[in-house]
Amino acid sequence: MIVAGFILLAVGAADLVRQFAPRRWIGYLTVTVVLLLLGSVSDALLPMALALVVGALWVWSMPTERPAPLGFWPAVLLAVVSVGAVVGLGARPDAGLIGAVWRLRSPFGEVPFDLALLALGAGVFLLESANLVVRAALDGEHTWRPADPAASPVTAVADTAAAAETAAAPETAAASETAAATETDAEVASAPRDPRGGFKGGRLIGPLERILVLILTLAAAYPILAAMLAAKGIVRFPEISRDGETGARAEYFLVGSLVSWVIALGAAFLVWWAAHS
Repeated sequence: MIVAGFILLAVGAADLVRQFAPRRWIGYLTVTVVLLLLGSVSDALLPMALALVVGALWVWSMPTERPAPLGFWPAVLLAVVSVGAVVGLGARPDAGLIGAVWRLRSPFGEVPFDLALLALGAGVFLLESANLVVRAALDGEHTWRPADPAASPVTAVADTAAAAETAAAPETAAASETAAATETDAEVASAPRDPRGGFKGGRLIGPLERILVLILTLAAAYPILAAMLAAKGIVRFPEISRDGETGARAEYFLVGSLVSWVIALGAAFLVWWAAHS
């Protein structure tokens, strides 16, 4: 249990540093010091060192600036290691130095330190790391166009025809482009500025949704959980209904939502199993 807690905490904290820290090396150093302190007071230096190694491998295999080189597989391997650590290893009889003074009660009973660390690690992982997993899953399902236009014969023929038309009527093309640019500038200037134009709701909705799924699942509030998931589908229905014949938006929504829910339910399963083992 303590191994999975440290691993999830290290991975989740590293991704939060990559996303929000202005100087990453300071954030990574802070995370390392915090994990070292937690490992020292809980007599878990070996799990802590393993978590640092896994966190470094995760940062390398799941970059934020480009598609993941290994695709979705680092997330699968992390899930297998976490589940194996919780199911196979179980709880420790002694939590070290902090175990003598640790007292935390909840509506479900007393919470040991190892369980609290696992819940903290799962919650931190759901904030930003789960976004990377969802993105890797969507990248794996996306059909990319060839990078070289010459690699596609249809594209090459279309480009040749377009070049011929442009060469035949250069003045007409230039006039059309100038008129289109003028109309676009006029529309942008006259349109009111939307203060929500730069709001990235997906990066906020996803973590909040996963945290709610985790809490509602652990609290056995299954009707509320079902209503929340159904409400998301209802809100997105107008957008999906305009998808046309390709079904790209519907598939994008379904893949992203299902992967996000599976991650949150998996985290809830880990915490539930650790609490009842």
